[in-house]
Amino acid sequence: MFNALVVTKNEDGKTSAEVKQIAVSDLPKGEVLVAVDYSTVNYKDGLCVGPGGGLVRNYPHVPGIDFAGTVEESDDPRYKAGDKVVLTGWRVGEAHWGGYAQKARVKADWLVPLPKGLDTRQAMAVGTAGFTAMLAVMALEDHGLKPGNGPVLVTGAAGGVGSVATAILAARGYEVAAVTGRPEAADYLKSLGASQIVAREDINETTKRPLEAETWAGCIDAVGGDMLARVLGQMKYGASVAAVGLAGGMGLPTTVIPFLLRGINLLGIDSVMQPYDNRLRAWERIAADLPMDKLEAMIQPAKLADLPELGRAILKGQIKGRVVVDVNS
Repeated sequence: MFNALVVTKNEDGKTSAEVKQIAVSDLPKGEVLVAVDYSTVNYKDGLCVGPGGGLVRNYPHVPGIDFAGTVEESDDPRYKAGDKVVLTGWRVGEAHWGGYAQKARVKADWLVPLPKGLDTRQAMAVGTAGFTAMLAVMALEDHGLKPGNGPVLVTGAAGGVGSVATAILAARGYEVAAVTGRPEAADYLKSLGASQIVAREDINETTKRPLEAETWAGCIDAVGGDMLARVLGQMKYGASVAAVGLAGGMGLPTTVIPFLLRGINLLGIDSVMQPYDNRLRAWERIAADLPMDKLEAMIQPAKLADLPELGRAILKGQIKGRVVVDVNS
């Protein structure tokens, strides 16, 4: 028997989450059994710990869309007992039981070997949010972004994706302009390497002008909605925006003018179904490019019993940096 955060739904459709003891035999099918060390808290986790957000198919359910730990048993030759592994995506924690437990059983195809230079705690300080941030940086650079091109805008910068993106970009020599609606986060963002703080209200209003002054050499956008529409009209010629989130809404009230007259690229970033080779590339880049002292400064420690409250907090935009959940504490 071991501890897990179990979400249940009553006859009235109301969900509740609490730490319970479950058995290995309760776990879903999979080729690899992992002793989980750490997980983290993402927006999807907040939905799955709470009302489900349409992501959870069946109850009872164990959330946690990512985890890092040690292989205990494996029916797949790629992994053996003692191997350190990381999992993000593949709808684990949504359709499949996830990392908010001391053990998890998953398909071997969903795992990635822990990259050299990272331990399991650091890997979950990175987590899905940091992995997504690295995918965004890679996409921008694959489309021509280089240090010296001009400032790179990061929206939602105090959140998980934004924090890691800011630290990686600054470490690689980029001038980072960090957007936040929380004035108290300015010092935190500067400590990660941001050279400019942009108030959310200064860039969150729509404008009737399809184009404004060419300002940003690149952008990692976690907000979407009106802010993304505004940013598209401020990009330099041929620049790219990597879209990673929709905290500001799913709509995009814009025109095709930025694409036609400035050759702007809008790059969609998905972390869930990324192919294995690109996952390896991203994790290796994380180990090489993310300053560990900056990562440490982002960490908020937590345990399984804290997750219901943290799930509510992240849905309200009240989490700064990265929550690292020690599932064994």
